[in-house]
Amino acid sequence: MNAKNPRRFPEDFVWGSATASYQIEGAAAEDGRGPSIWDTFSHTPGKTLNGDTGDVACDHYHRLPEDLEHIAALGLDAYRFSIAWPRVQPGGSGSFNQKGIDFYSRLVDGLLERGIKPVATLYHWDLPQELEDAGGWPSRDTAYRFEEYAEQMARQLGDRIHLWTTLNEPWCSAYLGYASGVHAPGRTEPAAALAAVHHLNLGHGLAGRAIRSVLPGAQVSITLNLHVARPVDPSSVADVDAVRKIDALANRAFLGPLLDGRYPADLWEDTAHVTDWSFVRDGDTATIQIPLDVLGVNYYSTNLVRRWDGTGDPGAADGHGNAAGSPWVGASDVEFVRPPGPYTAMGWNIDASGMTELLVRIHREYPDLPQMVTENGAAFEDVVADDGSIHDPKRISYLHDHIDAVGAAMDDGADVRGYFAWSLMDNFEWSYGYDRRFGIIRVDYDTGQRTWKDSAYWYRDVIARGGLPAT
Repeated sequence: MNAKNPRRFPEDFVWGSATASYQIEGAAAEDGRGPSIWDTFSHTPGKTLNGDTGDVACDHYHRLPEDLEHIAALGLDAYRFSIAWPRVQPGGSGSFNQKGIDFYSRLVDGLLERGIKPVATLYHWDLPQELEDAGGWPSRDTAYRFEEYAEQMARQLGDRIHLWTTLNEPWCSAYLGYASGVHAPGRTEPAAALAAVHHLNLGHGLAGRAIRSVLPGAQVSITLNLHVARPVDPSSVADVDAVRKIDALANRAFLGPLLDGRYPADLWEDTAHVTDWSFVRDGDTATIQIPLDVLGVNYYSTNLVRRWDGTGDPGAADGHGNAAGSPWVGASDVEFVRPPGPYTAMGWNIDASGMTELLVRIHREYPDLPQMVTENGAAFEDVVADDGSIHDPKRISYLHDHIDAVGAAMDDGADVRGYFAWSLMDNFEWSYGYDRRFGIIRVDYDTGQRTWKDSAYWYRDVIARGGLPAT
């Protein structure tokens, strides 16, 4: 962390933290909750580190009052959570589960009672297993089931929600779930992954329209994990084209239909040998392109790519883990080179300049679109001191530099409305199980005890100050 002057943010800048249902709730088979694809995947031998599952996770379902007090004590303006679709509609279609709905109603009311804005994500990867059995996101019907679910949530939670987010990181849902197989449901079917891309986009449009049909004044968003890909050799035409190809798959496959009302032509050309995109029907992109009140942006690290020369095995240092398949559908001629360090416990490089680059790019391409950083944080190997404290200077440095990078983007004109630290607490880190800790609050997975790390105290002070201190 280099010495810097203090940085202040606007008074209405939203400071928050974020979690996801399957990662923290537990109570996987209680009060009518049905199984999700992550229940099935994590219970499949060899799919997660140490065979870890989200059966108990952080036990947030039973510890809601305690966790609300932590959220309030941090001074958060907003809390971003996700609704577990199989908790409120166990089969993904048909009847809804009132006990599940009541849980989220208590959460929302608890936040509002403490003066905290609820930011609700409708889908953070836990698809009801019955819908996957019927085809999952590669099936068009799933988008329609998502529409029905969104409408019901709008009716049940109403105008108590400050901001509705339809999908979290559809890139991961589509490519990691259906192409590389490192995420649930663990399929390695490239054509199905591209169909999932489209039906996730379609589901977003349908869900957003359904929410506004119930709540005309609702604020609607989507959260994307847009990739910052850089060429190994900026002077190489081949490497620059490799960046273009990755940008089409990672970024423009979503930004195009969501914001421009069309898919990029080069994406279809690059993947023509995989699919003919016939699952895109007339009128679909018009349905997808709904007005967004804010674009959620998740950022963690950068990628370094080049054209593979065809010798040896292509580099696969994309940060998404070893897999039977590649998430980069149609890009077998692109290799990912490990970028310079330092690195987090996830093996991801630390480069705050990528945050500024990304936010400024979005601003320049879509100047009228407000943005919000809906996830940013880092996993490190935390050590509990003899007195029970957790000193995590690397995480504080990471958060400081990335918040400063958000400010730098705002200095360059980007309309960024808020920042959400990932994550409120340590949790089930998907295929990495409980081995990676992203939280600013530590969770003892044996006892459930919550302990603030130094980063939590630091973030509380940043929020109270409205910005960064001089260092």
